[in-house]
Amino acid sequence: MLKVQSKTWLPALALGLLLLGWACKDGDKIPLQTREVGFTHEGALEILKAGTDSIRVNLDIEIAETAYETQTGLMYRKTMEDRQGMLFIFEAPAVHSFYMKNTLIPLDLLFIDDSLKIVTIRKNAAPLDESGIPSGAPVQYVLEIKGGLSDRWGIAVGDAIRFERLP
Repeated sequence: MLKVQSKTWLPALALGLLLLGWACKDGDKIPLQTREVGFTHEGALEILKAGTDSIRVNLDIEIAETAYETQTGLMYRKTMEDRQGMLFIFEAPAVHSFYMKNTLIPLDLLFIDDSLKIVTIRKNAAPLDESGIPSGAPVQYVLEIKGGLSDRWGIAVGDAIRFERLP
């Protein structure tokens, strides 16, 4: 049987923890993901002008609905095309808050209620910012698109979405 002397390993453990704490300062936030994450085309989405069937824009979408997909979102993506987005689908309407941890590109977040109407738009969320981005109202869907596109396309509160999954 191996007998370990506490006088030997306790100082080494303390020194190791001290060095680990020194090497991992908050300012050194580096995403652990090293593999490039690409877009997975899982559906199509249209954003419709409020009160009409006029289509503002058509998008290819990824769909996030599992706990893992919802927590990961667009983290670690280095690029995203203008006509791509990620649609988060929740089981029931609720107030949600997002953050940009490990998200490398600015995003516009469109918070959408259970009737598929946009109720809140949060524009140009800053990459790597861990501050909360609240929905401000109960929502069942959230659409993330590249930062600045909601202004470019004239998307407004009251606009609606329509989407379908690929077979």
